[in-house]
Parts: sequence; C-alpha cells; structure tokens
Amino acid sequence: MSSPSNPDGLLARANEAAGILKDKASHSSKILVLSHYDADGLSAAGILGSSLSRMKGNFQLRVIKEPDPQTLDDALRCEPEFVVFADIGSGYLEGLVERIKERELLIIDHHPPSSKPSQRVVQVNPHDFGIDGATDVSAAGLAYLVCRNLSPSNADLSALAVVGALGDMQDKNKERCLRGLNDLAVRDAVECGCLKTDRDLLFFGRETRPIHRAISLTTTPYLPYLSGEEDNCTALLASRNISLKDGERWRTISDLSHKEKQALLSGIIDLLLSKGFKGSKALELIGTVYTLTKEPTGSPTRDAREFSSTLNACGRMDRQGLAVAICLGERGTVMDDVQEVVTGYRKRLAEYMEWLTQTPSAVTELQAVCVVRGEEKIAENMTGALSSIISSAGHLRPDKATVVAAKSRDGGVKISARAPEALLRKGVDLGLVLQKAAAALGGFGGGHNVAAGAHIASVNPEELYHMIDRLISEQMKDA
Repeated sequence: MSSPSNPDGLLARANEAAGILKDKASHSSKILVLSHYDADGLSAAGILGSSLSRMKGNFQLRVIKEPDPQTLDDALRCEPEFVVFADIGSGYLEGLVERIKERELLIIDHHPPSSKPSQRVVQVNPHDFGIDGATDVSAAGLAYLVCRNLSPSNADLSALAVVGALGDMQDKNKERCLRGLNDLAVRDAVECGCLKTDRDLLFFGRETRPIHRAISLTTTPYLPYLSGEEDNCTALLASRNISLKDGERWRTISDLSHKEKQALLSGIIDLLLSKGFKGSKALELIGTVYTLTKEPTGSPTRDAREFSSTLNACGRMDRQGLAVAICLGERGTVMDDVQEVVTGYRKRLAEYMEWLTQTPSAVTELQAVCVVRGEEKIAENMTGALSSIISSAGHLRPDKATVVAAKSRDGGVKISARAPEALLRKGVDLGLVLQKAAAALGGFGGGHNVAAGAHIASVNPEELYHMIDRLISEQMKDA
C-alpha cells in the first residue's frame, strides 16, 4: 500500500537540501553535480548550475547516462567534497553509497528509490512522500523546489522546470496540462512573467517550422501517414485550402486562424478514419501550450515543448554540452549548432521508423512484450525516444509492453521499455521489472511504472528479454 500524499513533507525536504547546498557553496566546498542526459536531467542540470553560479559556488557539472562504476570513478577524479545527483541515483542507492565512499551525497530524483538512504545521503524524492514521480513532479521540478529556497532571484528558473516536466512527458492529463507539484513551477513562472499558457494545437515547431513540416515532425501523438511524411502533410493542407505561404514567407501553425485550425484538425481526423485508425487520436493534438515569453519569437526555446525536444535531441546525439549551454542561458551562434543537431536527430528517428516498417522480422513478440531487435541498427542513445514513438504510434500490440534494444558501446545491450495503459491497469511496473531483471544479470535497470530502461553487459540478450516477459506476466497474475 502506498503512503498518503504529503507535499508539505517534500517541500520541507527540498528546503533542507537547499540549506545544505547553500552551506557548501558559501564555504567554497568543491561540489560535483551529476545529471542524466535526457531533457529532464539536462533541465535539472541547468537549474542547479545557474543557482550555484549565482551563489559563486565552486562546482563542476557533468552529464552522465548511468552511474556505472567506470563513469563514477572517472567523475570523481576531480575529488569533490560534496556530490549532487539529479534525475538519477535513487534507483542505485546501495551502489552509489559504496562507490562515493566517505563523501556526502544529495540525490534529487523522481524515480522510485531502490532502498532507504544512509545517514550521509539526503534524498529529495517524491516517492518518499507518497507522490508519483512519473506524473506529478519531474527531476527538474524537484531541482527547482530546492533552488527556489536559495534565493528569490531563482524564480525565473521555474521555466526550466516546466521544460523538464514536458520533456519527461508528464503532460498526459486532461488538456495536456501539467499537474501536481509541476503546477507550482507553472504558477511561479507565470507570476514572474516568464511563461504564459494557452489552449491550442500542439504540433512540434508550432512557431518555428512551416506548417507542413511541423505536422510531419510531430510524433507525440504519432500520426500515421503524416508523421515523417511531408508530402502527405502538404497534400492534406491543400485539400483543406490552407495556404503554406504568406507572400514569400512560410506560415507556421501559430499563424493559422481559428477557422483554419478547425479545418486542419478535421482533415487529420478524416484521414485517420479513412486509413482505419481512430480519429480520436487527433484530439490529443489539442492541449495546453507553454510559451516562454522571455525567449525571442521564432526561437526553438520559446515553446516549452520544442525546447524540451531540443534538449532531448542534444542529449541523444551526444551533444550534451550544447544542451547545458542553452539551459545556462547561452544563445546567439550556439543556436545554429543546436538546430543542426536537431535536424540530424529527427532524420535519424525517421530512418529508424522507416526501417521498422520495412523490417517486420525485427520484432520478436513474446507473451507480454514486443521486442524491437535493433542491436545491429539502433544507436544506444536513441532507444528511449524510439520506444516512446513506437508505443505512441500503436505499430505493435497495444496490450503488450514495447522494448527497444540496441548494442551498447561496451558490447552489451541497452534497452528502453514503455508500458501501455492496458498493462498499467493490471498492475505492471516496468521500473521494478527492469530493475530486477538487470540486477539478476549483473547490470543496471529501473525507472517508472510506465517507462524504464536497463543495460547489461551480456552479448546474448535473449535471457534478458525472456526474464522481462516472465516478470511482467507474473505481475499481472499477482494483480
């Protein structure tokens, strides 16, 4: 049985962590911040880095993929006195305490903890207070809860907390809005004048891309015959008499009139129905738009969802430094590099989806999971994004978990998994499944009930896939 929700307790813990962080910074203690490489972790890194910089703290910031022994040993060569983990750490508590040795730790993480922390570990984790870290607060949100206690000037960092929560896809609610403690960051951001919210169409690049391209680049939700299909998008717009240009200028989604938006949505619904899909899928395009008002119009950092997608692209394409730079406020020429990375990222995702469509033999279907066997095709950094798209697209079985596999740099296997609503209703917890399966095979694993990942060193992953399948089946039986 889960403990009752205690948001006041979590806020008090965040305040406690802020006091410790402020004390370390004021005494010039050497602080090492290690944050995860996805959009939420990068946003958290930006919040912590900005706060420490404003306090003139002595800190080093590094982005990591997982807290494996080699990564930790390499990071600790700077000999920090105090170590902060963001968006990672709670699922590996025993190993971290052993590896970090006598140093004090602060863990700011929204993933379920693997155990209770020792006395020298302060953990800011919503699950300790009966709050769901998969839906109600992200790691960036937790980092903001800590840093808002450091100084009133940190209120502007609430915008990055919104970006992180959207990057973690915590907007799967009515009207695609953020809820729970995420909403606290939204309110702070609106109050300090750096955010506004509206109800509109949620296409990717709604302010920055030509209409047809914005539709084709949208993968949440995935739109069959439109996502990744620019020609089909252009044809759809023509059939609804929606002009692509205003003179010589390409029009964007934000330029459309209310009548044109209605026509576009109706056209998408009709197309989906004609192809045998549910037209209601298109209604997921309507929701809350989060606009960062301090960012220039036409910038990929102005729409919070596009900002989060940009961070995710940089993280997945091994350009984490670029992501951290824009989170810390860098703009100008750095944005040219960012746009190039985003273009490459989108192109690679489209290639993977085309490969999957043309290679049905790449999918192994077990009792409770469908495994996309990308060990020889998919880059390990891309498994998370790809599993989300495939799961959203409904390409595979909607009653089974989606597992995307890739070969890791060490010759092992990296996987990302997503659970459909049908499995969640039966009590399936992917985070617990992957934690158990990976640990049994000498690897790392964990995450949320709906989304999780794992990495094992074995070059023969069959045992892992069948163990995941068995554990999911057992959870359903127990439920």
